Amino acid sequence: MIELNNVSKTFTLHNQGGAVIEVLNDVSLRVAPGECVALTGASGSGKSSLMRMIYGNYRAQGGAIRVGGIDLVQAEPREVIRIRRDVMGYVSQFLRVVPRVPTLEVVAEPLRAIGVARDEAEARARELLAQLNIPEPLWSLSPTTFSGGEQQRVNIARGFAHAYPAMLLDEPTASLDATNRDVVLTLIEQAKARGAAIIGIFHDEAARERVCDRMINVGDFTPGRAA
Repeated sequence: MIELNNVSKTFTLHNQGGAVIEVLNDVSLRVAPGECVALTGASGSGKSSLMRMIYGNYRAQGGAIRVGGIDLVQAEPREVIRIRRDVMGYVSQFLRVVPRVPTLEVVAEPLRAIGVARDEAEARARELLAQLNIPEPLWSLSPTTFSGGEQQRVNIARGFAHAYPAMLLDEPTASLDATNRDVVLTLIEQAKARGAAIIGIFHDEAARERVCDRMINVGDFTPGRAA
């Protein structure tokens, strides 16, 4: 479902005389349906950059990144948007939403975007918000006013609303209490059981051991740095 072949990435520092920094080189990996793979490595090794490349926020300089058979390195922007809408979810550490949109609509939006009826989409949103212990009086408010932990849980609910065949998870259990951490890990296990291919960054070792099938050390693909 997610396959990378010989992927490379450089950044050009235009404010430093056009210096070119090679971040990742010759990354190859495959994540099968129902599998969760953890990206590991030291800070600065390129874990987040690799996630952003898979999602299409960063363009790779070489190689192929295929999600559901589509090479996102070569795909047109509209095709990347379609893959994000239909196929690949991304739970980042930060909630980015339009201000003043109620939390219930924020969580239901991924389902509405693929044509699910409002009642059905909002029913799923209510289920997830309750499961993640977001108090019901907050559902009609914008999540931009919430605490950091509440925003993170809204972000997780939004990311799991649609049954994406592929998922990218960036520290999904960071800063969560034990109860909500267990809810998130259960959601990941349920996604695996339905066949989702998942790539995640998990600094929580116990969480990684519970839900991940194997680990990829991104440092192995970082030029000039120890693996």
